[in-house]
Amino acid sequence: MDIRETFCPRCGGPAGDGSDGLCGRCRLAETRWLECETRAVHTYCPSCGAWRSGRVWTDSDRGRDEVGPGLALSALRLHPEVRLPRFEVSIRELSTNRSTANIKVWGTLYGEQVSGDCRVELVWQKEQCDRCNRIAGSYFEGYVQIRASGRALTSRELQSAARIAHETECASQAEGDRLSYVSDLRETREGLDIVIGSQAIGLSIAQAVAQQLGGRVSTHPKLVGEKAGRSLYRVTYLVRLHQFVRDDVIAVGSADLMIASSEGDHVRAVDLSTGKSRTVRDEVPKRLIGHGSDAVEALVAYLDGGVMGMIDPESSRSIEVPHPPWLKIAAGDRVRVLRDRDRLVVLG
Repeated sequence: MDIRETFCPRCGGPAGDGSDGLCGRCRLAETRWLECETRAVHTYCPSCGAWRSGRVWTDSDRGRDEVGPGLALSALRLHPEVRLPRFEVSIRELSTNRSTANIKVWGTLYGEQVSGDCRVELVWQKEQCDRCNRIAGSYFEGYVQIRASGRALTSRELQSAARIAHETECASQAEGDRLSYVSDLRETREGLDIVIGSQAIGLSIAQAVAQQLGGRVSTHPKLVGEKAGRSLYRVTYLVRLHQFVRDDVIAVGSADLMIASSEGDHVRAVDLSTGKSRTVRDEVPKRLIGHGSDAVEALVAYLDGGVMGMIDPESSRSIEVPHPPWLKIAAGDRVRVLRDRDRLVVLG
C-alpha cells in the first residue's frame, strides 16, 4: 500500500474512510451539517383546536407547550450522516401569535463530535377548519328522524337516541372522518330530529338506533341541486321504533306477554302464564294492556290447586285467577297485577 494513502492530504493526520482520503475533521470543515429555517408556521382552528398540514386537517387537543418543540424541530435540516443527534429546545412567548425557539443540537459526524444552535420564529396562525366552517355556515346533508309507531317517544328513548348520536359522532371522527358530525338535535312533538353533516354518519346513527332500541330504517333522498355536474341530495333517515317498549304488557291471542326487548321486525317477550320466552313478529296482532310500572299490589288470600284467590285492590272483593306455575307464592303474600277490563293480569 502507498504510504500517501494512509494520511490525510490536507492536515497530515490519519486518513478517513471517505473516497477523498480526508480525515473526519477536514471533511467536517467542508460540510454544512446543520441548517435551520428562520420560521415555522402552525395553522390551527381556534374553535376546535384541529391543525392543518397542507390541505389536511387533523383533530388535536394539544396546546402550545406540547406542539412548540416539535414545530421548532421541523425547521431543522441535519446532514443525513449525523449520528445520535440530541436536541434541547427552549421557547419564549412573544405574543398571542408569535414565539421564539432556541435550539441546541449535538451529534456525531465522520467520527467527530459536533454541536450547534439556531433560532426559529414560531408563527401561530388561526384559521377556521373545514368542519367548523361547515357548521358555522349551517351546512348539513340530511336528518335522522326518530319516531315511534302509534305513540310518543319515551324519555329513555330520547336520551338513548341522543347518546347514540354523540357516540357515533365521536367514533367517526376518531377514525378520521372529520366531516361526519352532528350539528343539532331537536325534540319535536313527533320525536327527535338529528341534523347531520354527512350521509355516512346519518346511516350509521340510524342503524345503531334501530339496533339498540328496536325498529326499522327507511331512507328518503331529496334532490337539492347540482355541483360539477353531480346531483346533490339531502337524505332523511327515518327510524320507526316499535309500538311497544320494554315492560309493556300486551295481549297476543289468549296469552299475556311482557315485552323484554324490541329487535328489528319482532319483539321478545315473557309469557306470563308459563314464564317462558317468546318471539312475536310485528305482523302478529297485539293489544296493549298496560306498563309494568303501573302495576299495583294485590293480597293473595288462598291457593287451591291451579287457582289463586286474591283480593281485588279496587273493589276489595275476592277474585280467582290462574296460578302461574313459575310463580312461587303463599297465602298472605302480595303480587303485582295489572287490570285488563274485568280481569287481573299477574306480573309476579
